[in-house]
Amino acid sequence: MRTPDGRFRQRRISLIPFMLLLVAGAADAGRVSVQLDGVDGPLRDAVLAGLEMNQYGERDVTAAQARRLYEHAESEVRSALEPYGYYNPQVSGELNESGDSYVAVVHVVPGDPVTLSALDIVLDGDADGQLPVQKAVGAFAPAKGQALDHAAYEKSKATVQAALFGSGYLDAELITHQVEVTRSASTAEVHLAWKVGPRYRLGATTFEGGQFPDTFMQRYIPWREGDFYSQEELLAFQQRLIDADYFSIAQVQPDTENAHDGVVPIKVVLAPAKRTIYTAGVFIGTDTGVGVRGGIERRWINRRGHKLKLETILAQRLKTASAQYQVPLGGNDNHSLNYGITFRDENTDTSTSKTLGLAATDSKMWRGWTRTLGLKFLTGDFEVANIEGSTTLLYPEVSLARKKADDPIFVRRGWSMTFAARGGVEGALSDTTFTQISADAKWIRGIGDHSRFIARGSLGATKVGDFDKLPPELRFFAGGDRSIRGYAFQTIGAPLPQEDVAQAVARCAAFPKRTCQTFVIGGQNLAVASAEYEYYFKPNWGIATFIDTGDAFSSFNSYRQKVGTGLGVRWRSPVGMVRADLGFPVHDKDSNSTVELHIVIGPDL
Repeated sequence: MRTPDGRFRQRRISLIPFMLLLVAGAADAGRVSVQLDGVDGPLRDAVLAGLEMNQYGERDVTAAQARRLYEHAESEVRSALEPYGYYNPQVSGELNESGDSYVAVVHVVPGDPVTLSALDIVLDGDADGQLPVQKAVGAFAPAKGQALDHAAYEKSKATVQAALFGSGYLDAELITHQVEVTRSASTAEVHLAWKVGPRYRLGATTFEGGQFPDTFMQRYIPWREGDFYSQEELLAFQQRLIDADYFSIAQVQPDTENAHDGVVPIKVVLAPAKRTIYTAGVFIGTDTGVGVRGGIERRWINRRGHKLKLETILAQRLKTASAQYQVPLGGNDNHSLNYGITFRDENTDTSTSKTLGLAATDSKMWRGWTRTLGLKFLTGDFEVANIEGSTTLLYPEVSLARKKADDPIFVRRGWSMTFAARGGVEGALSDTTFTQISADAKWIRGIGDHSRFIARGSLGATKVGDFDKLPPELRFFAGGDRSIRGYAFQTIGAPLPQEDVAQAVARCAAFPKRTCQTFVIGGQNLAVASAEYEYYFKPNWGIATFIDTGDAFSSFNSYRQKVGTGLGVRWRSPVGMVRADLGFPVHDKDSNSTVELHIVIGPDL
């Protein structure tokens, strides 16, 4: 308001009425809560999440707000139950006022869910002849006669769409998607139709960001240009690039923007990994003792992708130094030539050895297995049960290995198998003639949500002209962390012949390097089996019980079954699975120990 002299005059406004309103509103405010019955599990969670009043549990509301929230409850309950197929629920209740709080009592009778009376899926063209599409359509949920579940319905639609795209129908479009619900009959009909379009073929593959020429990269492509597009092939290609260990980024995608005339080019985006890797660490194992390891790996030496790896281990009972040079070959089967040299100095309760090994191997994937053919040369001195020996052996070797796991860090469903055969001929740079075969297997299955069962086994057999010429590496022993627990590492095997015991005792007295009672020379044959049960009482902590049995022996007449059992602790640590077991020999009066501690750190398979 202006004064007579033209100036504005300030108008005084009283705040008292507004303050009284606020006080009155606060005095009338209270908390609201929900009491829900009639539904459990996911239905209860869905209803509570859909009730707006349930979101006001930590806020003050007025009586008018509480009534408004309650009035909306019935429609909110119905909306929350429809995605689960319940279209005709009965909802009742009341809003109770108790002092400064409001309690909404909600009674729900969900009734019978709506079931599918018809499921109609139409695909034009030849898409229904592709196996992935057939599987997706055949597994569509809900199926006829099942309850209408909106989440399962949406997931199944997406699965069919993904199967069409993955089979090469890149232009596939869902043109009809209808869900017709008849509430009075509690039935529903689903009608779906896809306009599939042409099936694309694979075009040229281009590489961006890599450190190798395209001619080198072609070896990893698992298809030929002109083959039908397959998402599985693209994923296999990407996994091969990852497994090659050259790249920190490997992305394989169809270049749909440049697709034309039924042909889609493939675009590969790469980024080089760190070229040189230095590793160092401390480890502990009851078989080897405390030790340190270090290594240098050159992921690629030249533009042909050659690799070099140097590694050394210094432990209480094991010292090694090794070098390996790898030459990758063409083809899409991870084919490579490998050349290695290893010096090994090992000291166990039963033997010592210092050997030098040379190896040349040819390795590749074969029907899902890693097949390795090689020629090996081994020479050195050793001492078993205090009896000295030396050897030189040249022998070919072949092996097949395979493993499958749902999770490489913590396997709940997986297995591994390895088969090997080797042999040498006396006079052909070998001091004796021998033939040896071996097999190792491990099987893991989850039981419920907190348990695992683990079974493993090892078999081996040797035919040899002069057993004394076999170094400890080519003899079979049992006992230790990965064999028969309850016995020390490699303390189970064929006993020293009686005529050599006196010499062994004399040497042991003069050079007491190991227990004099451990006169075990290893065996020509091996049979070991194990069963283990683990229970995890916390996500990363569990307990285990096990039983191991078997023997390393020279003839079936000399087989003496050894049994070890015990308890253990499991810890899923940041550096991998840690296993600590206490093993006990069962009814073995010849055993030198009553309990053995076994510690292993590493993956399950």
